[in-house]
Amino acid sequence: MLILPATYLPDIEYICCLIAAGDDYIIDCGEHYIKRSVRNRTRIMTANGVLELTVPVVNANRPRTPMTRMQIDYSKPWQHQHWVAIESAYRSSAYFDFIAERLRPFYTEHHTSLVEFNLAILRVLLDFLGYTAPLRTTTEYVTATDGDLDLRPKRRQSDFVTPQYFQLFSDRLPFAENLSILDLIMSEGNYAVELIKK
Repeated sequence: MLILPATYLPDIEYICCLIAAGDDYIIDCGEHYIKRSVRNRTRIMTANGVLELTVPVVNANRPRTPMTRMQIDYSKPWQHQHWVAIESAYRSSAYFDFIAERLRPFYTEHHTSLVEFNLAILRVLLDFLGYTAPLRTTTEYVTATDGDLDLRPKRRQSDFVTPQYFQLFSDRLPFAENLSILDLIMSEGNYAVELIKK
């Protein structure tokens, strides 16, 4: 079974594994929040190179807090900063207009829970890729067993190789591995699905 964390604008590996798993996966919303991890961070390509975007959370330093209790901190203007970064990075992409209006509400409206926010944005991204099956989630911690592929650890060994695709700014910047799925979607549009399934 594939065990996934609830992540912010998940990376390409996450989406490749999820789609390949069929029904044999679970998104573990019952795990504890891990600081400085994909639960509230993502990476996109900009004209200046890879940029990390972080969703601030309330009480990030409180250990062993379940993900279901992590609240987003709206006292900082992160939504505006993230949207400006996404727009400036991908506005020239041929596919920006196809997904921008579906993403924009995440940067104007408030979602109290980090898990709720992450799952909602994941549904939009998967829908764009043609994956419409309901998400399989649990609020109970999932214990990995032998044979499971567990993408939750912050530092883990991965042999994932990012499929090659045209990245914006490739005329002046080297190819960046395993960025947010948003980068692949903005670069390849609907063809992103074919690259994911290879």
